[in-house]
Order: sequence, then C-alpha cells, then structure tokens
Amino acid sequence: MSCLALSLCAGHLFSRPYPLRGYQYTGLRDIEICIQQLEFTSLCPMTGLPDFGRIIIDYVPDKKLVELKSLKFYLLQYRNVGIFYEHVVNQILEHLIGAVESKRMKITGDFTARGGITPRVSATFEK
Repeated sequence: MSCLALSLCAGHLFSRPYPLRGYQYTGLRDIEICIQQLEFTSLCPMTGLPDFGRIIIDYVPDKKLVELKSLKFYLLQYRNVGIFYEHVVNQILEHLIGAVESKRMKITGDFTARGGITPRVSATFEK
C-alpha cells in the first residue's frame, strides 16, 4: 500500500478528526522549537498490535507556531490507526507543514524495540 493510500486510510479512521491549529509568531529572530510526545501509540497494520514510541518535532517557525493542545489531540488520534512507522512520521510531517508555516521541520519517531530491533525514523522539510 502506498504512503498516499495509507494517508487517506488513516484520515478516514479518525472517528472525529481533530485539526492541527497554529497561531501567529511575531518574533524578530529565528527560534528552534523541540516538542516531544513521549507516549505515542499507533497500531501495527500487519498484526493489529499496539506500537509505542516517542515523536519528536523540531522546527523553526516562520509565521505560525503549532498550538500544543491541538497537537496533543491530533497525535492521540493515531492510537487506533494501523500504519507503518515510516508512513506515520511522513504523514505527521505533511499535516504539520499544512497547519504551521515553518522554515524547517524534522519529525523523528523513536519506536520501542520489537525482536531486539529499535527503529528510529526521521522525515525533514526545508523551505
């Protein structure tokens, strides 16, 4: 299944989609923001078992900042979505790019070990 297909499927699996919101950034200097969601959960699309991990969002805002409460509820929606690690990281990046105007953004997923293998997946955007 392609990333786009998974993206569309995941959107339909959110029972009540919670939109990401941003608010205006009026700072005169570039700032770097790091946000961590330490209890990220999604479902393995192969087994239906829960996958656990940490999502790290690093970005330099341009005109908007992400509103943290909307981000929290947005990320919680994935707890019932069957999606591969690589696709969830890319999908979160795409959704955040659409909601927040940033100069740079990097999403990293540090997922818990399965069978002794600990995956770390990153996706990056730069204007």
